[in-house]
Amino acid sequence: MSDCCSNSKCGTTASGKSSPVKGIVALRSEIPEKGSRPESKAATDCCSGTGCCATKAVNLSAKDAAGDELQTQQTTAEGVRTNIRIMQMDCPVEEGMIRKKLDGMPEVKELDFNLMQRVLTVVHTPDALEPVLAAIRSLGFEPELPDSSGRHAITEEKKKPWWPLALAGVAAVAAEAMHWGGMPEWAEAALALIAVAACGLTTYKKGWIALRNGNLNINALMSIAVTGALALGQWPEAAMVMVLFTIAELIEARSLDRARNAIGSLMKLTPDTATVQQPDGSWKETDAKSVSLDSVVRVRPGERIALDGTVIRGRTSINQAPITGESLPVEKGEGDPVFAGTVNGSGGFDYRVTAAAGNTTLARIIHAVEEAQGAKAPTQRFVDRFSRIYTPVVFAIAVAVAVLPPLIAGASWQEWIYKALVMLVIACPCALVISTPVTIVSGLTSAARRGILIKGGVYLEEGRRLKWLALDKTGTLTHGKPVQTDVVMYTGVTEEEGRGLAASLAGYSDHPVSQAVTAGAKGTQRYTVDNFEALPGRGVRGGINGKTYRLGNLRLTEDTLVCPPAVKATLAGLEAQGKTVVMLSDERQVLGLFAVADTVKESSRAAIKALHSLGVSTVMLTGDNAHTASAIAGQVGIDEARGDQLPEDKLRAIEAFAVQGTTGMVGDGINDAPALARADIGFAMGAMGTDTAIETADVALMDDDLRKIPAFVRLSRQTYSVLVQNIVMAIGIKAVFLALTIAGMGTMWMAVFADVGASLLVVANGLRLLRK
Repeated sequence: MSDCCSNSKCGTTASGKSSPVKGIVALRSEIPEKGSRPESKAATDCCSGTGCCATKAVNLSAKDAAGDELQTQQTTAEGVRTNIRIMQMDCPVEEGMIRKKLDGMPEVKELDFNLMQRVLTVVHTPDALEPVLAAIRSLGFEPELPDSSGRHAITEEKKKPWWPLALAGVAAVAAEAMHWGGMPEWAEAALALIAVAACGLTTYKKGWIALRNGNLNINALMSIAVTGALALGQWPEAAMVMVLFTIAELIEARSLDRARNAIGSLMKLTPDTATVQQPDGSWKETDAKSVSLDSVVRVRPGERIALDGTVIRGRTSINQAPITGESLPVEKGEGDPVFAGTVNGSGGFDYRVTAAAGNTTLARIIHAVEEAQGAKAPTQRFVDRFSRIYTPVVFAIAVAVAVLPPLIAGASWQEWIYKALVMLVIACPCALVISTPVTIVSGLTSAARRGILIKGGVYLEEGRRLKWLALDKTGTLTHGKPVQTDVVMYTGVTEEEGRGLAASLAGYSDHPVSQAVTAGAKGTQRYTVDNFEALPGRGVRGGINGKTYRLGNLRLTEDTLVCPPAVKATLAGLEAQGKTVVMLSDERQVLGLFAVADTVKESSRAAIKALHSLGVSTVMLTGDNAHTASAIAGQVGIDEARGDQLPEDKLRAIEAFAVQGTTGMVGDGINDAPALARADIGFAMGAMGTDTAIETADVALMDDDLRKIPAFVRLSRQTYSVLVQNIVMAIGIKAVFLALTIAGMGTMWMAVFADVGASLLVVANGLRLLRK
């Protein structure tokens, strides 16, 4: 029992519910930092068991200590942090305009853009909110502040009338037909102007605002190009280019909306109403959002569950696919947890609500993925930097193309100005910049649907490089529910007294080994324990009837006693069978041995085999003895096993493996916290319904199935492959059309297809990940 801990000191009780804790200790301050890890990673309570309290997030950005949503603004050390939704902020074009406008304001300290959620987070001085909003409005945008609960209202976007675009299309086609039919030029011009006015006024408005603020975005470039074409007398081409651009923009917006709303569609899995018991005992259909905590809800066969809770009456099986990604039903009975969005089977049951509608496990998953969407991955940061150089360079080349040949070689001004206008359309980096967030969001959403919660694009990208994966044993590779198999007592106490003493000490711990010892002593007398102390990596110590007793591994015993050879021989024999053995001793001698055995999950064997096929090496780091570690590792197929690992031993092991490449750590307890923090990617097992794991892990596996880790690695590699494809397509298509234009074979039609066509291709390619 190397990881025992006391519930009196732990932030989590045996039932798994959080209890008040005074003086949360920020464990991460004592752990070596790793690159690019989020600052709000975790802090921890003082406990030592893997089944105990694990880690507890110190994150007050979304909720206060009572669990209530915070207000619209949050005050930080840097200033006031305000979330502003801008529905017109669809792509990096708008981000660039807003960034340039607000960066010049001394009151603004920090800007953070989440394009997929259309949310801008501004850190500013206390009196700067109105000037910030006014600056955003000056760009033609409508900023929206969240309500008192910290959430933005759900608003329906206004649908634009279809007839202006239809009119523009007819006029553009007619102008083209007149051009080829030899009709009067004034008729072509009139139809072209009608087409441009019908569908291009919005583009011109946005383009003018951009130019006025010193931005060369696609709207500004398209406005200049179409105006130039009209000035050169290219009437049909100018009209058709504006129509095609408008159509392509609409298609691109729809594609982006699909990526943007993919994770939000999970929320639709929860029903709007629930059948709630009234004070008089009757049942009433009630809006799920108004159901209070501790209310009793009835679920009929085949219904979806509206809120998280605990079963109080009845038995059933539930499909938990929306949470875990696995459709195999799970049996539920009295005392078992149920989750919003899951589907009840053939049995009816009643349950007590444990989380409000906005704080269910499913809601937290969605919120976590939405936050992850705003964190830029390494590839995305590179693309952003590249795009800031790309547009000015191409614009400078276009100016040179328009001016230098006529001046130096006496070439036709009209011909080379036309080529320059074509290049202006190609100069917008929209396809390149939008390719990365769409791909990352699709990957994050695809993972969430499988029950894999990834806390940012950086981890989604980093997963493809995984070389070593370290795993805890109990609850990770094994079921974590061992049973007591052997009891060997020595002189000093009777077997009944020994069982009682051991159970009294083990009763203070939630660790599976402790629970097995406690369960094996049913019917025996329990004793009051004084001065209880948990010893991480060793066991526990406490006073009973004036004497000090210890219950733990061999290391704990040998701290104070010389263990007899006969006892060591018995211990070695039991451990060779793959059993975990804890020793009960007093201040003078070993009183008894208690052997506990766990069983390996079938999914663990399949997961390790899959990891090896992906080129990922595995190592087990466990506090259990070396014999047990080797036995379990042999059953599962793990490359290397290390037993008797204290928290600092696990940390040193991760540091050593990290030299060889990207390293991951899988665990769920305080003993794993230093190693989890140091690993490049920390995986939390069985995060379903657990605030802590969802908020703190780099990657949270919503159930206990290790096969999700090789699935994560494969998804990471697929995502990176799509990212590379998108970047190559976006740059390659632009480069080809740029060369064609300089060679005299490019047209404005081609330029439009090069720009918007490339955007549509990369968006469609990124969305493929949602189908994986």
